[in-house]
Amino acid sequence: MSRVLVTGGAGGLGAALAAAYRSRGDDVVVADVADDPGTGPFLHLDVRSDDDWAAARAWVEQEWGGLDVLVNNAGVAGGGRLDVATLEEWQWITEVNLFGAVRGTRTFTPLMKQQGSGLVVNVASLAGLVHPAGMGSYNAVKAAVVALSETTGHELAEFGVRCAVVCPSYFRTGLVASLRGADPLLEPLMRKLVDHAPLGADDIAAEVLAGLDRGEELVLPDPAARAAHQLKQTDRTAYDETMRRQASRLHAMGREQG
Repeated sequence: MSRVLVTGGAGGLGAALAAAYRSRGDDVVVADVADDPGTGPFLHLDVRSDDDWAAARAWVEQEWGGLDVLVNNAGVAGGGRLDVATLEEWQWITEVNLFGAVRGTRTFTPLMKQQGSGLVVNVASLAGLVHPAGMGSYNAVKAAVVALSETTGHELAEFGVRCAVVCPSYFRTGLVASLRGADPLLEPLMRKLVDHAPLGADDIAAEVLAGLDRGEELVLPDPAARAAHQLKQTDRTAYDETMRRQASRLHAMGREQG
């Protein structure tokens, strides 16, 4: 039985991951800035708040005496064309999606090093590996989460602590509800990608746990993610052509909107 903390666990993939861990008999605490979903132990946690993180660690130490799995899942949607998205939007998404994972890792790394075991799971995105136009800030912060995860894994291996990064493609979730951006093309682009996705959060969560059980450090939990990553790895020319065609479609949408 593992002791698991899931940030952003009140909805979407976070809720699905929390449920998947519970179904295996693990102890799970959900941490979220949203309201308590009523599924079990809950902590109010804004991942931008050092005080909230300190309170989460205090709860874990008091209630469990340690932590086996930290899932840095909390995130928001953003993006937009480089000359349209504002610097405030860049700062907002960086503070939540990147520094949320940084704060979580910093908070629980000392505890995991002390106990000589643990797993940090950072939920990034395929956008951290494959970088389409119109999503500069989202791509950049998710790529940073991928780099953070690799660094964490190397740095903590000597202490018996693992780190994995999860990079799903688009799947059906409520992420678009958190979308913020000045670019009028952003919402229709994101909504189309999410609404037409073949898989839901429960499907992704099941594949994530299976990948973690196999010891994967890079978890690509769906066929679209694996195919896109493989294309970039094996045929860079075809990958670049695909990305430029996508950028051309984006520019055409912009011209239609005037």
